[in-house]
Amino acid sequence: MASPALSPLKTRLSTAAAMMGLLSLAGCQLGGEDRDNLPPTSGVFAIKGLAQNVSVRRNNLGMPLIESSTFHDALFTLGYVHASDRISQMVQMRLLAQGRLSEIAGPGALDLDRMMRAAQLKQNASDLYNASSPRLKRFFEVYARGVNAYLFRYRDKLPSDLADAGYKPEYWKPEDSALIFSLLNFSLSVNLQEEISSLVLAQTVGADKLAWLLPTYPDEALPFAEADKLKGLNLGSQMPGLSDLDKAALQLSDLNLLGVSASNNWVISPQRARAGKSLLATDSQLPATLPSMWNFVQIRSPKYQAAGATVAGLPLVLSGFNGKLAWGMGPAMGDNQDLFLEKLKRENNRLMVMVDGKWVAAGAHEETYFVKGQSPVREPAYETRHGPLLNASSAQLASGLGVALQMPDAKDDKTLDALFDLTRAQNVERAFDNTREIRAINLNIVFADASNTGWQVTGRYPNRREGLGLIPSPGWESRFDWDGYADAMLHPYDQDPQQGWIATANQRTVPKGYGMQLSNSWDYPERAERIAELANTGKQDTRSTISMQYDQTTTFAAKLKKMFEAPGMSKPLKQAIDALAPADRDKAREALSRLMAFDGRLSPVSSDAAIYELFLQESTKQIFLDELGPESSPAWKALVQTADLSYSPQADHLLGREDSPYWDDVKTPQKEDKPAILARSLAAAISAGESQLGADHKAWQWGKLHQYTWTSQSAQLTAAIGGSKASVIKGPMAAGGDHTTLNASGFHWGQDFNAAVIPAMRMIVDFAQQEPMMAQNAAGQSGNPASPHFADGIEPWVKGQYMSVPMQPENFEKVYGKQRLTLTPGK
Repeated sequence: MASPALSPLKTRLSTAAAMMGLLSLAGCQLGGEDRDNLPPTSGVFAIKGLAQNVSVRRNNLGMPLIESSTFHDALFTLGYVHASDRISQMVQMRLLAQGRLSEIAGPGALDLDRMMRAAQLKQNASDLYNASSPRLKRFFEVYARGVNAYLFRYRDKLPSDLADAGYKPEYWKPEDSALIFSLLNFSLSVNLQEEISSLVLAQTVGADKLAWLLPTYPDEALPFAEADKLKGLNLGSQMPGLSDLDKAALQLSDLNLLGVSASNNWVISPQRARAGKSLLATDSQLPATLPSMWNFVQIRSPKYQAAGATVAGLPLVLSGFNGKLAWGMGPAMGDNQDLFLEKLKRENNRLMVMVDGKWVAAGAHEETYFVKGQSPVREPAYETRHGPLLNASSAQLASGLGVALQMPDAKDDKTLDALFDLTRAQNVERAFDNTREIRAINLNIVFADASNTGWQVTGRYPNRREGLGLIPSPGWESRFDWDGYADAMLHPYDQDPQQGWIATANQRTVPKGYGMQLSNSWDYPERAERIAELANTGKQDTRSTISMQYDQTTTFAAKLKKMFEAPGMSKPLKQAIDALAPADRDKAREALSRLMAFDGRLSPVSSDAAIYELFLQESTKQIFLDELGPESSPAWKALVQTADLSYSPQADHLLGREDSPYWDDVKTPQKEDKPAILARSLAAAISAGESQLGADHKAWQWGKLHQYTWTSQSAQLTAAIGGSKASVIKGPMAAGGDHTTLNASGFHWGQDFNAAVIPAMRMIVDFAQQEPMMAQNAAGQSGNPASPHFADGIEPWVKGQYMSVPMQPENFEKVYGKQRLTLTPGK
């Protein structure tokens, strides 16, 4: 039976729903695969490892309800169900975290494997697992047995992508679940990619001009002292392997596993709620892949119940509801890792590292890579006092500069226990007790019970003796070393604030000059600003919360108009437009007029929204391309990459930085200023629109430029390591919004308008409802293309429909139906 769903939000979603007609299939016919590899969803089957019978029912979108008499059997069945739905994803993530992807993907993944082994996730996972309680270890062991029960039963009927690769997955180990967690943690390292990109940018623009390209909020001074750390270094000749390292980091980003994830999370206190009880909303923004990262489950046993978003391979509900407490997680954008440049030389067949004026031997061991289609590759790996060398595989690594990665240790860390205990917490006070113990991952966690709300930043943040860690520091100078970690009592938190709501949207969540350094890699502030606008407007309920999650209005447009109207800009800009050639002059005037009239609503059918985004895109090129281009250059790609990760230099320059050297076009004899470049950008926006949308400006639509497409995760892996471009499985479909809207759909700055990220998972818990929880998955429950639940979450996501997730047994049949899979103890 179909689960109840909310009706479409007509005012905000009618256009998007109509665009469902644009969906097309290419490269993969959904449901056309071999269905013999689909595990049954009904019947009675004996499974060795269970103590008692377990029931698994699924709703109309494939989300499972696991009902068992013991938590042991529930965990075992969760492992079995996760493997049934996502075994290919689990195997790929495990191989990636182990640095073994080239075993199934071939030599194109070798640089990626080198980087992942250097990141030492296996050691991190081992430390986390060993520090966990005996109870938690038992949980992971039971879960692993459930995964292995599936692998044994279906060893000859694996999904087509694994079967076609001829790869037989190894059995799951309890430590593998800790490894998946370590991979997720590593994927939140926003500043790691930025630090690598800063080296690539510095090769082109030098240290003197680098600070203008680093992520810095408008009210903060540019980090010139940080950039000065690179002065006197010849990065081009002294740093072997930088291009390979940059390539591997970009591959990770393409796989959604380095700095890509973002989120909106907010809680509404009872005084702001229409019915006088708390509300929680959370989403997770990721690229549109099939399957998505998220997999919804519900577990019910006598001493445990919880429902929410999980990651297959990890037996923890990461955002969810247990009947009393709701919680949502998102990246805190924390900078808890640093890169160090290390001076190196060869001496007596050993690699030596400079430390405070003395040469000391680097640690060394050998790594072996088994590469599909070729002989094994054996090569040395090195480590300094700061951590492993990321470019140690370079054949030229005899002298020059190495790049070492330092990350927090995970010894004596109870994070995995704390995350599990959070799923059992019955109120906000207990949630605080649990979240304060989460050290191994940097998160904004919001939570609510019926009467109270809270927010806690988690993680472990280094105290840097000197510098901010925005770009790599000289490892040969101890003054840049870490000096322990910030006191956890300084981690930001809030509880039941007077304003009646708490919101995190990857923005800077602490005042400038806060007593500890969380990060400088904050995302754009506009999503958080929009939450504040809407949360302060009247009383909130389920419908207004859904409307917020689908909101496509940006607050950046108003800031842009304010910049254009500023006393020091209005007249010079008019003069700069007047100085353009006649054809460009008319285009610039039209663009400016339309931008000044634009209300900030990024509807897919809006022509003003199209001009607004065309201007933003063209201004990026006009400001930076003359020095960083061409568009195929590593420097330009590095700029695009950093702009995707956090607050971009493009936005920073538009709203300020009038004295930036990048306003001058270095390819012309005269010296341009900001008004001159803005005038060019306005004209270029209209020219680009005519090229892409035609001569009738009134017929332009943002959704004709900006579109959603869904690709398969396996095909995306192939594309990331240099294979053919990932084919589109669903789409294109007109999209609204952008990176600054709550209904996020960011695109790549200076590149194209394709929607690079979407809210891949949404969840709402309204304690005033009889059944408080509802959720969405913008892909499907299954990772198997043969499954009817491979992509069936897309249409409800487009239409603004949420699946109900009941916690009361009397409502289970209405949502999950009567059909069930019964697993019985086997011999």
